[in-house]
Amino acid sequence: MEIKHNGTAKGLSSSAGLRSVSKPVNVGFILLEHFSLMAFTAACDVLVTANLVHQADAEHYQITSFGLYQDKVVSDLGIEISTAGNIQNIANNFPDILIVCGGFRCSLAEEHRLSLLLRRAHTQGVVLGGIWNGAISLAYAGVLADIAFSLHPDNHALLREQCPLLNLTDKSYQIDSNFLTCAGASSALDMMMQLVTCLQGSAITRAVEEILSCDRFAVRTDLTGSNAVAMSAQNTSLPEHLQTVIQLMNGNIEEPLSIEELASLSDLSRRQVERLFQQHLDVPPSRYYLQLRIRYARDLLLQSRISVTDIAVACGFVSSSHFSNCFKNFFGLAPTDFREQQLHRKA
Repeated sequence: MEIKHNGTAKGLSSSAGLRSVSKPVNVGFILLEHFSLMAFTAACDVLVTANLVHQADAEHYQITSFGLYQDKVVSDLGIEISTAGNIQNIANNFPDILIVCGGFRCSLAEEHRLSLLLRRAHTQGVVLGGIWNGAISLAYAGVLADIAFSLHPDNHALLREQCPLLNLTDKSYQIDSNFLTCAGASSALDMMMQLVTCLQGSAITRAVEEILSCDRFAVRTDLTGSNAVAMSAQNTSLPEHLQTVIQLMNGNIEEPLSIEELASLSDLSRRQVERLFQQHLDVPPSRYYLQLRIRYARDLLLQSRISVTDIAVACGFVSSSHFSNCFKNFFGLAPTDFREQQLHRKA
């Protein structure tokens, strides 16, 4: 199978040593406990619809789902999904494409048998993928070296702390070499659309779009919610200089840069930086930077067992007390209390 470069995503290339896939293309989904049902069905819907519009008599895509260690998996909506088996069944006959589907409540701990399976699949040339935080499983398996990949924004802090050398991008989806990854439900649809385009051409994709009525909508970028920083960081409609400053902020969490340093590295004056943030984001740059670091800390609190002291250091605060005061100003609770409250809600 050769998937060529298309748009902003890097395509699956023949130089990656891909094996030839059979027709129909076999696509397997590993459903983690509490996986996102919306993301899974969005990805499947594209493939099922592509089968409907394909002119050949035989199906072009065959879809199979698997649990980790059982043949039934509970989704994030509490709906139980029956699968074709568990990961032990996959090892006997790998599909052409194997995608790990995660979700907001999925465990972020490593499943060692899954890591072994993914490594084995990779050595056999299987195209691997991750939906939502499914790419974390690929990272644990050690197969993402030199691969650009996407992940849900809530999980960026955890993975950057645990795997700082990996090429985690801010794109909603990414197709690179032998890998397909996306950040959530709507991007799962976009990723599979891109896959269909690469495999079958744009005519089939346009027909699928007409059937699915793939509406596009703009994400709000106000700064009142905890996800606002990540949203504005990915907003390509912002001026290029402002995007550059935001990227510098994102890349310097543990050792924050001064506003003067940010301005100098962006070929701007301090006044220009302040004007850009006030005009386009309605917030001073220092406040934006602080909120970005606080949000990074929040993600680490929720997704890891790293101590509050170590999180404070990782997010560029001079002391635990300073971090605690800043965090409480944003979220109304001290970091330890916030972590306990959120873990109780998820239980």
